[in-house]
Amino acid sequence: MPVTAASTTAATTLTARALLLDMDGTLVDSGPAVERVWRAWALEHGLDGDQVLQVVHGRQGFASMAILLPDRPMEQNIEENARMLVLETVDTEGVTAIGGAADFLAALSLGGLPHALVTSADDALARARMGAAGLALPPVAVTAEHVTRSKPDPEGFLLGASLLGVAPADCLVFEDSEAGVAAGLAAGMRVIGVGAATTGYGATVSVDTLDQVTVTATASGTLTLTVTP
Repeated sequence: MPVTAASTTAATTLTARALLLDMDGTLVDSGPAVERVWRAWALEHGLDGDQVLQVVHGRQGFASMAILLPDRPMEQNIEENARMLVLETVDTEGVTAIGGAADFLAALSLGGLPHALVTSADDALARARMGAAGLALPPVAVTAEHVTRSKPDPEGFLLGASLLGVAPADCLVFEDSEAGVAAGLAAGMRVIGVGAATTGYGATVSVDTLDQVTVTATASGTLTLTVTP
């Protein structure tokens, strides 16, 4: 059953069979930690920190480095990314939950509703940030170790759908970054964007916080999401 959407002036209703959730910027506000680590990296390489931060959101570190330092061997990017992941994992100061994320995840878990985390972080970083934000890690999680290509490639979302046993067209993605929205759309999925900027990225519908999203399930397994303005 394809994901469908119907809009009214009061709300938007979408249906799906499973939800795929990004972490940073979608469930977890890790902005301060991301900025500290990447500004230090920018300074080390003589790059403008503001320009670096415009590139890194939503991507795995090695993919961001490849954009920012295009002449550098990928092996060096991968090695340096591993070092940065360690630094990010221990730096959880200021990491908090996005508005509505705790209640949203709790409702999905309590209702036994199919969902998975799909993040560019590795397993250790995902656990550290979700823990620092006071959020439970979903039982199904696609992290950096499980994919060979970074967002905006759809590999992670397609794997998440496969692990849940749901066709891509029946999945709904939650994302905040341009790369993440592009990955969800490339996977043939519709996207609920978290943050006003996601409208410009092509998200199906955008919200400011997850408090605006309510999920209910039918006996047939269909999930109905009501998005209020």
